[in-house]
Amino acid sequence: MDNQDISVIFDRIADCLLQLLVALSWLLLASFFVVALGAARVHADDLSCGGHDIIAAMAKSEPAKLETLQKQAAATENGTGLLWKIEKPGIKPSYLFGTMHLTDPRVLKLSDATQAAYQGADTVVIETDEVLDPKAQFKVLAETPELMMFTDATTLDKLIPKDKVDAVKAALQQRGLTLAAVNRMQPWMLTSMLAMPACELARTKDGTAFLDIKLARDAQAAGKKVAGLETIKDQLGAMASLPMQFHIDGLMETLALGPRLNDIFETMTVLYTKGEIGMIFPLMRSVSPDGIESGSSYAAFEETMVNARNRVMADRASPIIDQGNAFIAVGALHLPGKDGLVSLLRNKGYQVSAE
Repeated sequence: MDNQDISVIFDRIADCLLQLLVALSWLLLASFFVVALGAARVHADDLSCGGHDIIAAMAKSEPAKLETLQKQAAATENGTGLLWKIEKPGIKPSYLFGTMHLTDPRVLKLSDATQAAYQGADTVVIETDEVLDPKAQFKVLAETPELMMFTDATTLDKLIPKDKVDAVKAALQQRGLTLAAVNRMQPWMLTSMLAMPACELARTKDGTAFLDIKLARDAQAAGKKVAGLETIKDQLGAMASLPMQFHIDGLMETLALGPRLNDIFETMTVLYTKGEIGMIFPLMRSVSPDGIESGSSYAAFEETMVNARNRVMADRASPIIDQGNAFIAVGALHLPGKDGLVSLLRNKGYQVSAE
């Protein structure tokens, strides 16, 4: 691949790279789709997502099913709460905050306690601070284009089941894209474009930053130190390491969800604003066409994209916490569970309590 080819590839995905990187942890939210900004045409009238709260509807039409989901959520360790205080004798407390990588105004509005913890911190930490540097993003793409693009003779139209090609083309057309334009992208990039609500595309095109990016930029402007727990290559490499069939299945799953995607995003946003993170997985299992925990593929996904990353983030956060007075903001689904950051930090000897 020559420099001209790399430039063409970069032009196609430059608009989506920043959002893709900070969205990787939200891969958990639906069976095999990534939240990302595609290079699509969006309009002002797309600012309203128009989704409906699935949980609210379920309370009226399927109360028994909702009760089952609530029991599953209640069994999730550390499944409630977005802000956690981290304490250790002899150092100033730090805070762990769960984010949602979206531009929705409800997500961007911090609680009073979270705002106070953020404003009072000396250091603000996000998943990867490299997303603040366009040069770092281009460097990764130039050095390892295979993480996001096919660099051999492989193309998407050869991988997508023949009976699904027309559906993929139709979905892309709604985004102002053609299959030919994205034919060399890795399938999870295409899934990203199809999964992202039009309202998110529109708000991002209008210059609204995701919560994590806003926190980091505002911290820089205030003269705070900004750090990251991962690199761009860490995140993209983890995603690219998963089996190709897994990614193709994820694309088909996203197509199957179709119009329900806006409802899913709306419901997840409502759950997030309530701090009910432990409810998200039960919700996704209930709406996924085939279930998101079937087979070894999901186990590989969970280990690669969640558990392994949690361990890395906990290890890299520890010396920052030991310096005191840090505000650590990562995707909310990295917090709960026995392998989540709250438990991992407790295992390292910190006292971690919900605020």
